[in-house]
Amino acid sequence: MHDTVIRGGTIVDGTGKAAYTGDVALDGATITQVGGKAGPGKREIDANGLLVTPGWVDVHTHYDGQATWDPVLAPSSWHGVTTILFGNCGVGFAPVRNEDHTALIGMMESIEEIPGVALADGLKWNWETFPQYLDALDQMPRAIDIAAQIPHHPLRVYVMGDRAINREAATADDIAAMRDAVTQGLRAGAFGFTTSRTNSHKTPSGDMVPGRYSEVQELLGIGSAFKGMGYGAFGVNSDFDDETEELQWMTKFGQDTGRPVWFLLTDRPTDKVRWKRLMEGVHKARADGAMVTAQIAGRPVGVMLGIDTALNPFSIRPSYQALLELPVGERIKRMQDPAMRAQILSEAPSPELLNRLSQFRQHIVTRWDRMFPMADPPNYEPRESDSIGAMAARSNNTPDEVAYDYLAGGAERFLFFPVVGYNEDNLDIIHTMLTDDATNPGVVGRWRPLLVHHRCQRAELDADPLGAGSVAWAETTAGDDGEAANQ
Repeated sequence: MHDTVIRGGTIVDGTGKAAYTGDVALDGATITQVGGKAGPGKREIDANGLLVTPGWVDVHTHYDGQATWDPVLAPSSWHGVTTILFGNCGVGFAPVRNEDHTALIGMMESIEEIPGVALADGLKWNWETFPQYLDALDQMPRAIDIAAQIPHHPLRVYVMGDRAINREAATADDIAAMRDAVTQGLRAGAFGFTTSRTNSHKTPSGDMVPGRYSEVQELLGIGSAFKGMGYGAFGVNSDFDDETEELQWMTKFGQDTGRPVWFLLTDRPTDKVRWKRLMEGVHKARADGAMVTAQIAGRPVGVMLGIDTALNPFSIRPSYQALLELPVGERIKRMQDPAMRAQILSEAPSPELLNRLSQFRQHIVTRWDRMFPMADPPNYEPRESDSIGAMAARSNNTPDEVAYDYLAGGAERFLFFPVVGYNEDNLDIIHTMLTDDATNPGVVGRWRPLLVHHRCQRAELDADPLGAGSVAWAETTAGDDGEAANQ
């Protein structure tokens, strides 16, 4: 008799085979049968009409802080994610000196919108180096597995101090010190190293992050830490200011170290064929012997704009700023006052506050044709005719009046604003990238909910009590060094 049998579900086993109906049996911590008709189980879960899948490995999250105090790591663990990888985009909390704690919290809040007050309250800072950070992570049992990457921006500040904050070029000694720190981190168990070279990442004051303009020699110098390791990956978030140079150094890294290098790729509104050029570059790099991969999104990457969110089209107007100290209910009442409505709508966005936003989020003051009332259930493939701009064109109101009145109707109302990955009123480009063997889905991971609900923990496997669509089982071993996840 098996310990647990998941009975009669539609199995998507992760091998690429078509979905099929069957049972999954577990005995102890081992999956002993996938498919077919399993024998009786001490506990049986009826999965008829549900998908049964391996646990999700979410390769792009920002749980760097939460992982130090939360053993459950919700909401990811609620949705069938059984392994998370953080330290992405070059941001994180180690290595760090005491005087830089507040700056790292501010950077994480500014880039990833993780509330600074929560981070300040939860982080114990019982580490300085990256190996010590890994030791701190090891101090609690967990519902799911975790992996951490060494982030470039904290490392640069740790080694270079104010020179890093001022984005000065690294000296040979600086590069050697960063390389040695990455070597120590990898040996201690870091999954890899990440950096970002994008105008989308800014500090709370609107300045670029410390590693934004790091020179190629710095990146390759740090990357030399991977030589001979036999494990680890190098991750990049880049604007590709010089596409040829960027792809050349990534290719060289892959050739010199034999390790994977990946970068984030989306379909941008400012250059609608950029993704094609970069995918061509990925395939060329692979042909030249470098394991370069584009990490892509499974749906548009965007934000939800509302009265109770960190950002909306009016939150950078002066009179609205004065409402932010009010409870949400009182804020809505004030917004519904005709005089306040007229005042806010008469104002232009604050140039200072606008400059603090990432490059594409600045479009919240102009791209009314790409803002859509959020439906229930959400529609991630809306038409331009559904946009705030189109609604305004069909009425006697301006787009900002339409958006204002919609949001002022209640805290449960949101505008969906796909920042990147949605330029043609459909998901065809995303589908093309997803089906390319040189891509890896992951950009939209983080703490955002998955489209299909799951629930899975090591000690307990339950059918989703809401009947929302699937059951997940814990993933089997990918390889001795997790190579499947690396690539």
